[in-house]
Amino acid sequence: MKLHSDLTIGANTITAYGPDHVAVNGRRYAGSVLLDRQWLEPGWPVASIAALTAEALAPLLARHCDVILLGTGVRQRFPAASLLRPLIEARKAVEVMDTGAACRTFNILVAEGRNPLAALIVEAMP
Repeated sequence: MKLHSDLTIGANTITAYGPDHVAVNGRRYAGSVLLDRQWLEPGWPVASIAALTAEALAPLLARHCDVILLGTGVRQRFPAASLLRPLIEARKAVEVMDTGAACRTFNILVAEGRNPLAALIVEAMP
């Protein structure tokens, strides 16, 4: 007997991650990605927190979401406040964490029926 609904049916979920990849719905991406429940943009041109720019964050302004999860790579690193200012002024909630934590949090929020937006930096391996 099923006691709860499955809110992840038809939604993007992160099925794997590692220091050099993220997998969404079983498909592996070697670079950084943007995604929410229904939308996925692979090839986000941010290979490290040092490469993060206001232009790279601009697509996040147009997306409706409950919270933005910024995954900063293998370690949690905070971007300059000036980069986050447009998101905050647009009243977007932003949480900064390492990419693994952002992946786990994304899946939990999707399972709760919420609409998180994840900006996941996958760092290029040397």
